[in-house]
Amino acid sequence: MRHDHPRHRPFTAFFAYCRMVKIEHSVFALPFAYIGALLTARGLPGPEVLLPLTTAMVCVRSYAMAFNRIADLPLDRINPRTADRPLVTGEISLPGARRFCAAAAAGFIASCAALNSLCLTLAFPTLVLAALYSYAKRVTRFCHFLLGAVIGLAPVAGALGVSPVFTPSSLLLGFAVLFWIAGFDIIYACLDLDFDKAHGVHSLPACSGVGPALAVSAFCHVNTVLFLFLAGLEYGLSLGWYAAPAVTAALFLWEHSLVGEGRLEKAGLAFALNGPIAVLLLIGAALGIG
Repeated sequence: MRHDHPRHRPFTAFFAYCRMVKIEHSVFALPFAYIGALLTARGLPGPEVLLPLTTAMVCVRSYAMAFNRIADLPLDRINPRTADRPLVTGEISLPGARRFCAAAAAGFIASCAALNSLCLTLAFPTLVLAALYSYAKRVTRFCHFLLGAVIGLAPVAGALGVSPVFTPSSLLLGFAVLFWIAGFDIIYACLDLDFDKAHGVHSLPACSGVGPALAVSAFCHVNTVLFLFLAGLEYGLSLGWYAAPAVTAALFLWEHSLVGEGRLEKAGLAFALNGPIAVLLLIGAALGIG
């Protein structure tokens, strides 16, 4: 058993919570909130928007991940792939995870209130929607699309933080993110194919088979590129923007060339290829309004 020096325990706990919520995966959602804000403001918003927007995004994602870890604890304890998660190993206690989840929800609500009254009003249904994914995979194979819808709110939230009015352009970006997330979450679910089948967890690969699931994933990513181009037209962006969806399409082609029925050993690499996409599109957005 590992014994940490008392001075190191706060840092050990901090990093354990970061691992629990996979803080590095914030790259999938946070840049899209910035894209929504950047394109709506037609430039860099001030700190009165960027600071609460950043805090809100980090808090809601941490809340959703912590809620998911709590709900999935019985499954994570028997899944070899998740045996090292902090809640499973005991690095984080269940009451501690619940307190963290509540604190993240409170931080999200406070950050939304700092943006505007519409963001505050929408904070509560957003928390409900973010929690539903943890249970959706127990009842429907289309749970990946609910996860996509939750993260697809990021560019809409960024736009609303600047101007509390729904616009077609930010909604188009939201649909692009919805299909992007759903597409790569389907690929990620292939890593747990045998476990999900054995324990009644609903995912598209487990319920429909790998081949059909990957076909749906590819369809999702085609839609992502389409919605990104449509959003660029709606926002009136310059050619600088369109290079980013084009490179994204190339990454999608590479990603889907790595996996197939009977070829899942590179599913982890295929998932990892999605990491640069949000940052790439943020750069494209900056170029598109330049």
